[in-house]
Amino acid sequence: VQLQASGGGLVQAGGSLRLSCAASGFTLDTYAIGWFRQAPGKEREGVSCISLSGRTYHADSVKGRFTIFRDIAKNTVYLQMNSLKPEDTAVYYCAANAICGSTWYHQGVYDYWGQGTLVTVSS
Repeated sequence: VQLQASGGGLVQAGGSLRLSCAASGFTLDTYAIGWFRQAPGKEREGVSCISLSGRTYHADSVKGRFTIFRDIAKNTVYLQMNSLKPEDTAVYYCAANAICGSTWYHQGVYDYWGQGTLVTVSS
């Protein structure tokens, strides 16, 4: 099982980025995928999750700005980030778990992790 996150970069406040999480060794109908982020000096926090059924979950801090979605054929999950703010600056990670559920935002419930991709939002 492998997850490959990509798409990070430098963007001005108000701009957009789309992160990708490509899965290999399993298919997206067997694992839910979550996105987390970790800013310097802060704990890793849950951003979004998409379940096996396609139900989505988003942290309050990103609701209305971020959207998680997937392309089953490409076995890839995306995080579309709009109206970016400097406080969104962080390393973003994707992770796999059996479900999203009520604890989707806890990193401890995830079985597999990809490497991070850095998002920097300038003011």
